Amino acid sequence: MKILVTGGAGFIGSNFIRYVLNAYPDYLIINLDKLTYAGNLENLKNVGNNRNYIFVQGDICDLGKVEPLAKKADVIINFAAETHVDRSILEPGSFIQTALYGTYVLLEAARRYNHQRYIQISTDEIYGSIETGSFTEDSPPHPGSPYAASKAAGDLLVQSYIRTYGFPAIITRSSNNFGPYQYPEKFIPLFITNALEDKPLPLYGDGLNIRDWIYVIDNCEAIDLVLHNGKAKEIYNIGGGQEHTNIDVVHRILKGLGKPTDLIRFIQDRPGHDRRYALDCKKISELGFKPKHAFEEALRLTIRWYMENTAWWQKIKSGEFRKYYERMYSKRG
Repeated sequence: MKILVTGGAGFIGSNFIRYVLNAYPDYLIINLDKLTYAGNLENLKNVGNNRNYIFVQGDICDLGKVEPLAKKADVIINFAAETHVDRSILEPGSFIQTALYGTYVLLEAARRYNHQRYIQISTDEIYGSIETGSFTEDSPPHPGSPYAASKAAGDLLVQSYIRTYGFPAIITRSSNNFGPYQYPEKFIPLFITNALEDKPLPLYGDGLNIRDWIYVIDNCEAIDLVLHNGKAKEIYNIGGGQEHTNIDVVHRILKGLGKPTDLIRFIQDRPGHDRRYALDCKKISELGFKPKHAFEEALRLTIRWYMENTAWWQKIKSGEFRKYYERMYSKRG
C-alpha cells in the first residue's frame, strides 16, 4: 500500500508514520508537511533513511504540490491541521485555511485518482461540551472555539463528498492525545517540561475541566484498524475511556516528578473553554479496538520520555515558543 500522510511531521502524524513503517515494512509512506512551528523533522529522524519513507515539504493548500504526490498514492490520511485552541483564539485565519481549503484540495486530488480510501483525522472537540453522557458519531457539531469550528468545517466538507460523489472517505474523531513528541504548548507536555524546569504551571480557571485521554500509540492503532477494516463513508469516535479533571492530571504529573504543588498557578480561564468532552466509542470497539495503555502507565511513559529527551523540547522552548508563551500566559497570570 502507498499512503500519502499529510502533516506527518507533527505529533500524531509522526507517531503514526513510525507505527506503520514498523508494522508494515512493505508499505510506502509519503509525508507531506509544511513544517510550520509544530512540524519538526526531528520527530522522524529515526526513519529518515528508511527506503519506504519519503518526505516532501509543502502545503496541503497547494494543488500543484499535492496532485503529483496523490497520483503516486492509494490512500490519503490527513493529519495536517493547526491544532492549538489558544492559538486559534489569537489567530484563527490559518486554522480555517488549512482545515477547510486544505481538506478540499486533498479531497479533489483523492477523487481524481480514484483512491481506495481517504481518512480525515478529526477531534472530539467538534462536538463541544457535554455535562453528562457521551457524544455518538451522530451527535451534531457544536464547536466552542475557532480551532474546533475549523475541524468541524473540514468534517462537513468530507461528508458532503461522501454524499455527493459517493467518495470512500472515513472520519476519525479522537479524544485528547498525549505521548512522545507532543509540542510543549499542549497541556501535558507544557506542565511536564515546566515542572522539570521548576517553572509555574499555568492552570486555567478552577482546573475542573474534564478530558478523556488516549495515549497516542493507542490512537495510531485505532487509525490503522480503520484504514484496513473500517467501513467507507463512516465516522469513528476513538476514545481512551479515561476521564480526568485537569487538576487531577497536574497532581499526577507533579507526583511523578517529585515536584511541589506550589508550582501550580491558577490563571484566568480562556474564552469559551469547554467543560467536558466524552465519546461513545461502541462503533470502533466493534472493529476490535481497545486501548492497551491505562492512563497511569501512559503518563509515566510520557514523563519518562520528556525527561530523557530534554534537548528536543528545550530547543523548541527557547525559540518561537517562548514569544508565544509569554504572549498567551503572562497576561492571564
